[in-house]
Amino acid sequence: MKYSFDAIVVGAGQAGPPLVTRLAGAGWKVAAVERHLFGGTCVNNGCTPTKAMVASAHAAHLARRGADFGIHAGPVTVDMRAVKARKDAIILSARNGVEKNLRTTTNCTVFTGTASFASPTTMRVGDDLLEAPKIFLNVGARPAVPKMPGVDSVPYLTSTTILDLEKLPEHLIVVGAGPVGLEFAQMFRRFGSQVTIIDKNPRLAGNEDEDASKVIREIFVSEGIDVRVSANCIHLEKRGNEVAVGIECNEGAPHATGSHVLLAVGRIPNTDDLNLPAAGIPPDERGYIPVDDQLRTTTPGIFAIGDCNGRGAFTHTSYNDYEIVADNLLHGASRRVSDRIFAYATYIDPPLARIGMSEAEVRATKKPALIGVRPMTRISRAIEKGETFGYIKVLVDAETQHILGATVFGTGGDEAIHCLLTAMYARQPASLLTHSVHIHPTVAELIPTTFEDLKPLQ
Repeated sequence: MKYSFDAIVVGAGQAGPPLVTRLAGAGWKVAAVERHLFGGTCVNNGCTPTKAMVASAHAAHLARRGADFGIHAGPVTVDMRAVKARKDAIILSARNGVEKNLRTTTNCTVFTGTASFASPTTMRVGDDLLEAPKIFLNVGARPAVPKMPGVDSVPYLTSTTILDLEKLPEHLIVVGAGPVGLEFAQMFRRFGSQVTIIDKNPRLAGNEDEDASKVIREIFVSEGIDVRVSANCIHLEKRGNEVAVGIECNEGAPHATGSHVLLAVGRIPNTDDLNLPAAGIPPDERGYIPVDDQLRTTTPGIFAIGDCNGRGAFTHTSYNDYEIVADNLLHGASRRVSDRIFAYATYIDPPLARIGMSEAEVRATKKPALIGVRPMTRISRAIEKGETFGYIKVLVDAETQHILGATVFGTGGDEAIHCLLTAMYARQPASLLTHSVHIHPTVAELIPTTFEDLKPLQ
């Protein structure tokens, strides 16, 4: 069958469904295509399931610490089947909600299957040909599997398959100390697994400032996680019923042997089966679809939104992609990707939230800047909760007094940092925060105090 539409939206992740409903609400005839699970990575194997499991791990951690708060209970055990069932129920509710919304949207026709280009204005989905002058690609990304020795002969987990475990690994080896690896390492340690985390870089969270990496290591070591960094020859070996990961660090045993290994070494875009040449779109060397500042590809009428365009790898950036495209098309706006401020959180416990430029990036500019730091050990709310790892750090342009960036690494940091982010979007000077009165007792109440202690960045 051949169908004609005003727009085709491929992928039901975070950007696709709201774009479909927005265009359909404006009277466009829209085709929505999803080949597998509605809701995309965030709902099915990203934010939603991992944060549900992080919550379970946090509950186990607090239970073990009960005596610190004057609470005494019996030995803490974790039922992985129950953890998984809770997580699955949350996923299913969200997934079904996305699908129901699309299928009941007026002017929207849902197709299930893999879409590929037949021409710049036509896509094939199974036996159907869909034609439209506007095509939006929201195909997302998947875990990358590195080409390391032994990877083809040893069973391994990815950030997707590890979510289906119903039995706790005796010893989980995590390869990769980025946000995903860090979250799973701490999570499974708190569930009760022995955990080793391995990375080729000289420190954990190599993209963060060194002070953040130091605190993360302190947290992990305090919880009994074995940290192996500067691993210059990572490879996998099968040893009986176990998996051995070759490390060859400067110190320590040359191998780590465990029951399971998780490969958490990045993601790759789901663009390899789109037949992009038929649309005249050349992907970059990593497979991402190049776009301009308004998310247009090199072929007129085709847009790439969400993780597949390489302009952001978060749910919030994907959703913002939808907002940019919809406002520009429907209301003649001129919104741009470059308008948004870099912001994200790594959901270890406590969370590490960061916005704008890092300290290293500010230093690299060689421009005069100011810095303010407040450790969580001096924040009443953190002390009262017994969660004093971390700090608040703010960076300010010494000439304009505008906020360049900030880190809130500590309890509630992923929420507290938004007052700083709003000030940055409003282009307000640091004095706005210095003169603000925040609620006591909170973590955010010490943000004004941090600004009062600004010193030249040496």
